[in-house]
Amino acid sequence: MLLRIPDVLTPAQVAEARTILGNAEWVDGRVTAGHQSSKAKDNMQIPEGHPAAQQLGQMIVSALGQNPLFLSAALPLRVFPPLFNRYTGGQSFGTHVDNAIRQVTGTPHRIRTDLSATLFFAAPDEYEGGELCVEDTYGTQAVKLPPGHMLLYPATSLHHVRPVTRGGRVCSFFWIQSMIRDDGHRSLLFDLDTAIQRLSGDHPEHPSAVQLTGVYHNLLRQWAEL
Repeated sequence: MLLRIPDVLTPAQVAEARTILGNAEWVDGRVTAGHQSSKAKDNMQIPEGHPAAQQLGQMIVSALGQNPLFLSAALPLRVFPPLFNRYTGGQSFGTHVDNAIRQVTGTPHRIRTDLSATLFFAAPDEYEGGELCVEDTYGTQAVKLPPGHMLLYPATSLHHVRPVTRGGRVCSFFWIQSMIRDDGHRSLLFDLDTAIQRLSGDHPEHPSAVQLTGVYHNLLRQWAEL
């Protein structure tokens, strides 16, 4: 499932984040790359644990916790502390797949990366290139979203970032461990939840809404890992 989630952050939050990111320290992005992806990765990144990353990461995680579309689609169990990257001057990230397990730096905690997320801070007309290209069952999807919008996609997907030939592409990226490990099961539950919400909105007293809600929760109970 490849899902665009609009307005994760408000315009005011985006403006605040851009000011903080503009004054932050940036280092070679390969510091967080695995052995294989480090060969393909060419960008800059704010160090993990940097105060700017922690402050903005808390803002993002808090916003996600209040976003119904994200909660319905991801069914999150754990969210990796958000990281931040920047591409300029022809920088890119070649085709790769994300590591299956990520260690949360400075803690004993690890998460399984079921879903990947990219949250955009720069407007599409501020830079050329820089599309996030994700391969899925329907071919390669090239995505470039407005500030504050986010792309959610399976971490098992092959993906790459095209070279940025003008301006700068600034994003946050992170991973989610879902309560539902299987992407097919997760997509089915999302479709079912979406249909229930539409039915409840159009026909508030329809008895089928209660029955379908029971089906949803019984499937969730069967598939969830906590």
